[in-house]
Amino acid sequence: MPASASPSHVTGPTDAPLLQETIGAMLSRIAARFPEREALVVPPQGVRLRYREFDAAVTRLAAGLLALGLAPGDRIGIWSLNRSEWVLMQFATARAGLVLVNINPAYRTHELEYALTRVGCRALVLSPAFRQSDYLGMLRELAPELDAARPGFLYSLRLPDLRHVLLLGDDDAPGTWGFDVVAACDDPAAHALLADIAPTLSPQDAVNIQFTSGTTGSPKGATLTHHNIVNNGWFIGEAMRLTEADRLCIPVPFYHCFGMVLGNLACVTHGACMVVPGEGFDPLVTLQTVADERCTGLHGVPTMFIAELEHPRFGDFDLSSLRTGIMAGSPCPVEVMKQVVERMHMHQVTIAYGMTETSPVSFQTTPDDPLDRRVDSVGRVHPHVEVRIVDEDGAIVARGVTGELQTRGYSVMQGYWGDPARTAEALDAEGWMHTGDLATIDDDGYCRIVGRLKDMLIRGGENIYPREIEEFLHTHPAVADVQVFGVPDEKYGEEVCAWIRLADGVRCDADTIRDFCRGRIAHYKIPRYVEFVGGFPMTISGKVQKYLMREEMAGRLQDG
Repeated sequence: MPASASPSHVTGPTDAPLLQETIGAMLSRIAARFPEREALVVPPQGVRLRYREFDAAVTRLAAGLLALGLAPGDRIGIWSLNRSEWVLMQFATARAGLVLVNINPAYRTHELEYALTRVGCRALVLSPAFRQSDYLGMLRELAPELDAARPGFLYSLRLPDLRHVLLLGDDDAPGTWGFDVVAACDDPAAHALLADIAPTLSPQDAVNIQFTSGTTGSPKGATLTHHNIVNNGWFIGEAMRLTEADRLCIPVPFYHCFGMVLGNLACVTHGACMVVPGEGFDPLVTLQTVADERCTGLHGVPTMFIAELEHPRFGDFDLSSLRTGIMAGSPCPVEVMKQVVERMHMHQVTIAYGMTETSPVSFQTTPDDPLDRRVDSVGRVHPHVEVRIVDEDGAIVARGVTGELQTRGYSVMQGYWGDPARTAEALDAEGWMHTGDLATIDDDGYCRIVGRLKDMLIRGGENIYPREIEEFLHTHPAVADVQVFGVPDEKYGEEVCAWIRLADGVRCDADTIRDFCRGRIAHYKIPRYVEFVGGFPMTISGKVQKYLMREEMAGRLQDG
């Protein structure tokens, strides 16, 4: 795309005002407006709550948390996959003025200890176990004192701030509170305290800490406010054209912004229904849930949609109720997007781009965008958000020129909890969040994410953006999914490597792939190394971990 003289600096529309309310106040308003609309449906747990019931359950749980002695500003961790209790905790902690700390269910003892101590969690809600993960057992490893403690009186050498452990499910365990008991609080004094707290809370208060999973160094606790995520959820839902008649299937994890903001808050700000298909992602269960619950929307990362489309029972389910949803979390291959539109009836599916530190969405497509813009871009800038693309010297580049995407506005986090040095590295004195993402903005304001600064590879002086090669390789009929990255090379500095997952039942070899590239893309972009794999290393939220591929491939090449 040729560059124009206009600068790559855009500001979203401001005609719709920002919401000035806490999460608790927003829920009260929505519940009063749509009391009989379904708010939360979790078929595996037999949960089906209307908004008036959901609002009342949130209030009881919030009072129960205060009855434990927790106070506004205290941090409370949640270590669980997608359950109804997770959603209740998201809204109850906000109503009580507590700060919910999302803990990745993939974390193990070292990471759990770091997260709990880093932000000083006074309480932890956890599932006893899920599949091979014994969460209670891991907590006991860190805090063996739990077995001899009275509930609420844990004193642990390694977890010095932690006092309360709330256990999900029906099992009892020494030193823990039963979640259901706390959630059923009818103590008048606790409810009176909750009522007294409500007017003291501000939309600018911290309400959520999310640990970002960087490729190097320890995780950073991005601290988000009511104002950050209420408004981001509202504008996300607006871009999706959500109404109280919508039912959104949310198989993406709640511990991540995708689930709790693009899913739960987008729904609740519009009176729509949150439908939770299960604790962890299962393509068959997701398809079944969409059909059974007549969902109108479905969220997912590209690998989730690929798994659904490729499932042998895909054709068994009536998905005609679908119209919208969001594909995000990692670059969305054009071919996958086209299949989602055509085969899953998601003609109004949107693409969203953002990062945890910006609540998270900064760009999003809308149903009004032409289809070609909904498959080749991440849309235009969100309302009340300002974005610029800069070069290595910090100068704004012209439209169509690649540079680092930086954003500022209401959505930018308060900072990394207790870490002013790393906050200053990411967030400059003018309020610009340095994303580390490489992007372009065209003359119509549409943004394309080219890659990560650290993902960009330089082969013999040529800058190569893996996303471009991935999009091209996706047009090969044998390729189901592909990831491209750079590996060290003595002659060129770096060489191009492609890891490819083939479509079911298809055979292919590296020479066939390279022959497909010749004459269609520049010679220096053709992968020198082609590996066929069964899958890619990924985070639990579905983000591909290219650095692990790079390390593994570099090791293989070094070993000869």
